[in-house]
Amino acid sequence: MTKSVEYFFSIGSPWSYIGFDAFAELAAKNDVVITPYLTTVVEENGGIFSRNRPEIRRAYWTRDLKRWARVRGKELRLEHRPDLSDPTPASLFVIAAYLDGQDWIGVARALQHAFWSEARDIGKPDVREAIVTAAGFDGAALLRRQADDDVQNKWSADRVHARDSGVFGFPTYVYDGEIYWGQDNLPFLERHLHGDKP
Repeated sequence: MTKSVEYFFSIGSPWSYIGFDAFAELAAKNDVVITPYLTTVVEENGGIFSRNRPEIRRAYWTRDLKRWARVRGKELRLEHRPDLSDPTPASLFVIAAYLDGQDWIGVARALQHAFWSEARDIGKPDVREAIVTAAGFDGAALLRRQADDDVQNKWSADRVHARDSGVFGFPTYVYDGEIYWGQDNLPFLERHLHGDKP
């Protein structure tokens, strides 16, 4: 029987990037339909942007990211990154692809990889257009779509849904009313999918 998981993530979250492929593989293996919701840290629910954390916690966060990146086979470029603009607008490409029935997972994967592994400035429209075009998608069409009402409305609604669902950080997976925060919780999500609800 097909199962449905709500997936809350952010293009600007390195944890979302690290756990992305692992979740996609888990979903495929367990006949899961993913409903994506893209937003940014939900501060109303206690989420904290990394830049606002004490330096000692940021240092640990960086070490932990590197550990998990190695486990997941991801390359993270965290040091000596150039000044990059806000990656948030790249979410609109993913939303447009999803609404149009395209491979939104492939679009998100290409953008996340470019931002976190290559430190490319996906906040710039021409850069993200080039990235998704090189990955085999119609970048020009996605660029045009990002300003459309349905895309903008989903972007706004995704944040409201995240807030109302109790989401505060990324990635977060919601299945059968149960929230799993963090890509390190994927084993618990998989257990739940097999009937072991906590």
